[in-house]
Amino acid sequence: MKQNLISLLKVGIPLAIGVWLVFYFYDALDPAQRDELFAALGRADLRWLGLATLVGWLSHVGRAWRWRYLLEPLGHTPGFWNCYHAVMIGYFMNLFLPRAGEASRAVSLYRTERVPFEQGFGTILAERAVDMLMLLGIAGVTLWLQLEKLDLFQERIAAFRLSQGPAGEGGAAWWPWIAAALGIVVLGAAYTVISRPALRYRLQELVRGFGQGLQSVFRTKDRTGFVVHTGLIWAAYLGMFMLGFFALPETAGVPMAGVLAGFVAGAVGIVLVQGGIGVYPAFVALIVSVYMLPPDGGGYIRPEALAMGWLLWAAQTLMLIVLGGVSLLLVAIKGTVRP
Repeated sequence: MKQNLISLLKVGIPLAIGVWLVFYFYDALDPAQRDELFAALGRADLRWLGLATLVGWLSHVGRAWRWRYLLEPLGHTPGFWNCYHAVMIGYFMNLFLPRAGEASRAVSLYRTERVPFEQGFGTILAERAVDMLMLLGIAGVTLWLQLEKLDLFQERIAAFRLSQGPAGEGGAAWWPWIAAALGIVVLGAAYTVISRPALRYRLQELVRGFGQGLQSVFRTKDRTGFVVHTGLIWAAYLGMFMLGFFALPETAGVPMAGVLAGFVAGAVGIVLVQGGIGVYPAFVALIVSVYMLPPDGGGYIRPEALAMGWLLWAAQTLMLIVLGGVSLLLVAIKGTVRP
C-alpha cells in the first residue's frame, strides 16, 4: 500500500505541476492574447511541424545505432531494429512513469537479444552521462552568445516569481521541511538496501554494469562513429527545435541565440516534469519571448511563442506515443525483430 502511494505521488505531483502551469500561463493572458494564442495555433504551417517531427525521429534512429557501439565491447552485437524498438519503448514508457524508460529499454533488449539487464542499463546510463555533457556544452555556448541578456533573463524570472503572489513567496518556508523529508527517504532507502542481501547484490550488479557501460565509451572500436553519431543526434534535436519556429511567421524571425536559449529552457522543462506537460511550452515561451516584440496587452509572454512551444511539445509527444506504441506492439508480438 505504501509503495503504491509513493509511486502514485511520483507520477501525480509532477503531472499536477504541469497541469497547474498550463492553467497559470493561460490565465496570465488577457482575452485578446488568448484569441491570439488560438489564432496562432490555427494558422500554423503543419508542413514545417511535420518536417521537424521527421528530424526528431532521426535523432532516435541515431541513438539506436549509437547504442550498438557501446554494447559491442561487452560482447554483444544486437540487431539495429531491436535497439531501435527498445529506444522507442523507453521513450514511450517515460511519458507515463518517471524514469521507467531506461529500465524498460534495458528489459526490451534483454528479451530480444539476451543482453543482461545490468549491462544494458549500464550503457544507457553511460549514454545519459555523455548526453548531459553535450547539453551542458550547448548551454555554455548559449550563455556565451547572450551575456548581454542575462539581466533581462533575471528580470523575467523575477517577474514570474512576483506574479505568483504571496503564496509563491511563502512557499520558500516549506523547503527546509521538504529537504528533511527527502533526507529521511534517502536514508530509509539506503538502510533497506544495506539490510537486505538480495537488494544489496542487485545494487552492486547495477553499479558494476554502469562501470562497464562507462568503460565501453572508451573501449568501443569505432570511436569516430560514436562521436559522429552523438553529434548527429544533437544536431537533429536542435534541427527539430529550429524547424518548429518556421511553423509561425511571428517566430520565424527569432535569432539563433534565441533558438538555443529556448532549446535549453525546453530541455530543463522536460527534466523537471514528467513528459514536459505544461512546463515545456511555458519555459520555451518565457525565454523565446525575450527575442520578440513585447505583447500588445502587456505581460512577458508572446502568445505566438507559447503556441509554438505547444506545437513542438504536441508533435514530439504524439510521435513518441505512436511510434513507441508500435515498437511495443511489435516486440510483444514477434519477440525478436531483426531487419
